[in-house]
Amino acid sequence: MGINSSLLGLIGNTPILKLNAFDTGKCELFVKLESHNPGGSIKDRIGLSIIEEAEKSGELKPGGTIIEATAGNTGIGLALVAAIKGYKIILVIPDKMSREKILHLEGLGADIILTRSDVPEGHPEYYQDLARKIVSETPGAFLADQFSNPANPLAHRTTTAPEIWEQMEGKMDAMVAGVGSGGTLTGLAEFFKEKDPNIQMVVADPEGSVVADAVRKGSFFYDGGSWLVEGVGEDFIPKNLNLELLDDAEVVSDKEAFQTLQVLLQEEGILGGSSTGTLVAGAIKWCQKQDTPKRVVTFICDTGNKYLSKAYNKSWLHDNHLLEDQDNGDLTDLINRRADKGEMISVSPTDSLLVAYNRMRASDISQIPVLDKEDLVGVLDEEDLLFTVSNNESAFSRPVSEYMVKDLDILPIDAPESSLLDILSQGKVAIIFEEEVFIGFITKVDLINHYRNKLNKK
Repeated sequence: MGINSSLLGLIGNTPILKLNAFDTGKCELFVKLESHNPGGSIKDRIGLSIIEEAEKSGELKPGGTIIEATAGNTGIGLALVAAIKGYKIILVIPDKMSREKILHLEGLGADIILTRSDVPEGHPEYYQDLARKIVSETPGAFLADQFSNPANPLAHRTTTAPEIWEQMEGKMDAMVAGVGSGGTLTGLAEFFKEKDPNIQMVVADPEGSVVADAVRKGSFFYDGGSWLVEGVGEDFIPKNLNLELLDDAEVVSDKEAFQTLQVLLQEEGILGGSSTGTLVAGAIKWCQKQDTPKRVVTFICDTGNKYLSKAYNKSWLHDNHLLEDQDNGDLTDLINRRADKGEMISVSPTDSLLVAYNRMRASDISQIPVLDKEDLVGVLDEEDLLFTVSNNESAFSRPVSEYMVKDLDILPIDAPESSLLDILSQGKVAIIFEEEVFIGFITKVDLINHYRNKLNKK
């Protein structure tokens, strides 16, 4: 404890917690809370290590520019250190990254270049290839290169692993981690295998990634798989990953990962990021296969504050079929938020247009139902609102009932999908009822998601 003179002094020395909410068979499962780092993730460690090692070697000079291809957290770690040390930083980020991460990076002063997340190495928009191109065009640039920079595993060999060993008092049987850049598992394995060769190093890998096959079979083939969790899983084997030090692997689906996150929050009080779901789910699966008691350690890789709009957003989870929703075989399967279950944001007829606007903006929706108790009496959409206040700004104080649309396009839940197109093509929203009960809206985006999901199931 005591007073630190720099935030960089707070990187590392994170606590360990024993989990109790999951069935881990004969094993005990512990998590190291890397979310306690100043930037909110384990990647603060390598951000500091990479920059300080580059300063020592002379690769990074005062006034230089740091460039990196990153899934987000390494970018935050690098940007945090760069901000404190006074370097400019440019980050190339795949477009599946959460908005919260991007806002965090922008707040730290990083220049962000978004690129495609659905293209392989060799494509001009592949994030690592694009980063290398920017380096070649930028005077005084230093490529952090987390995937092959030895300062990455060095950080974990010299800080993360010794901390775990001391906290566990040397009593551990397995370490479970994911592979993004490969540095975490390699650095940990180098330390732990020296301490005790019997400690098992286990990869928790997203479904679609090639790393699990590389560990289990010694070979892999990437067939274009993709996954929604961020920061772990790869379509290649990073240079920093030493496969010879790894013993086993568990494959975790997106659904398993995101459902594990909900349990972590609801029963353990831990708000973890999406890769945390993969690691904890993978550790649980590995534990359940063991015949003898073992002490197993994994990570809460980062804070879930960076994923609130995804991992903890029911609408996003629903759109990506990550909830245990039952298919009803009717139009209710297309509804994002159910009014009859209290999931829709609404206003009353007596609320002002300003109240309606604030709720629409806060929830990022284009139309809002007007409910008189539980009865739907109208709909207000952003076009109605724009037309009204552009003619009379004082209308913001008037009640919604004066401007809502009362002539509603209502469909029963058993209506054919083709009837949706008739309504949506007119720029309207489809309003779904089950007999006299308002169930919810179906928008153009909902129908597009439905078609996309049908394609994915083929």
